[in-house]
Amino acid sequence: MKIVFNSTRYLLALALALVVMGHSSESHAGQTYFTTKKVLAAFFPKSERISFKEFSPSASQRSALKKRLGYELGRDKYYFYVAMTGKQVDGYAFIDDQMGQHEPMTFAVKLSTEGVVLRQELMVYRETRGDEIRDHRFQEQFTGKTVHDSLRPNKDIDCVSGATISSRAITIGVRRALVLFDTAIVEAKALRVSQASN
Repeated sequence: MKIVFNSTRYLLALALALVVMGHSSESHAGQTYFTTKKVLAAFFPKSERISFKEFSPSASQRSALKKRLGYELGRDKYYFYVAMTGKQVDGYAFIDDQMGQHEPMTFAVKLSTEGVVLRQELMVYRETRGDEIRDHRFQEQFTGKTVHDSLRPNKDIDCVSGATISSRAITIGVRRALVLFDTAIVEAKALRVSQASN
């Protein structure tokens, strides 16, 4: 697997985005379980290459996303990594931060081409306690979830005892990944198909 970028401009844009989003383990103290490169390799071990797609929501999209999520988006731009073999898309990955009790935690979500959660991983944990959310039983609850699932903590997703705030934070983050994917990938694809048929 190799991470491929189409131009120097995209490479610089991604590097800046990762710094802003805090995906460098050197930017914050805490326990690093995965770097970006390692989590992508774990998600897509057989893919030939990985590129990325930038999503900058328009004003109308931000308004619609706020209604769906229940809060304002924290960033102007988001990135979906796209794993490919030949011309086939193998899947997507979304990496972001979500605030815990005191510090942001960095997490990653692997998504199928249809927007189904295939895997979720905690990448960097910066709190002094609560990293029990790395437990396989907690993470497995997200597998198979889609944008049509409400993902309510302690209703749809059982929070980890002693790590309730972290459990809620990751649940919020995974829900955001699904909603953003639905807008940036699914709806955009449907629009392109509609325009092509007209």
